[in-house]
Amino acid sequence: MAKTRFVAVIFSCVLATSGWAETSSPSLVVTPPQPKWSELTVQQKIVLAPLADDWDSLEYFRQKKWLGIVARFPTMTAEEQRRIQGQMQGWGKLSPEKRQLARENFKTANQLPAEKKQELKQKWEEYSNLPEDEKEKLKQQAANKPVLKPGRPTTPAPLPPHEEATVQTPAATAAETTTKP
Repeated sequence: MAKTRFVAVIFSCVLATSGWAETSSPSLVVTPPQPKWSELTVQQKIVLAPLADDWDSLEYFRQKKWLGIVARFPTMTAEEQRRIQGQMQGWGKLSPEKRQLARENFKTANQLPAEKKQELKQKWEEYSNLPEDEKEKLKQQAANKPVLKPGRPTTPAPLPPHEEATVQTPAATAAETTTKP
């Protein structure tokens, strides 16, 4: 027991003097800078072409993610490559606010239970199979709906108490007039 403790103390002293024990605070961990657009290879520029205008303004960790996709790109099927580039083009057209909303929606969807994810996937497939005019009609309906802000109640606040005789429905009023002599 004492020998084990002695070895542990010696080991920690060695680590402390060698610099191995020095670690930065988790709040100070920084992703190293990624290459600027001008520093990318020709192959990287070809794959990342839809992001060319935004590349230098992307956060480092997002650049790292895209560079990881570029590294896997040659091993993808032609269909996967088309899908990825189509997603990049769509992403490049989004405003920063819409990109943030898309990230939040992705996080929310990713945290759903498996059965809810399956239900969401099924609804998306049903929507994808609709004719374009039907999709456009649904988009218009969604645009006209009020958007609920996070943190706000989804149900209306209860009405204040009132006296019974103060509220009359048209049906109640009609019933009174037909039953009176």
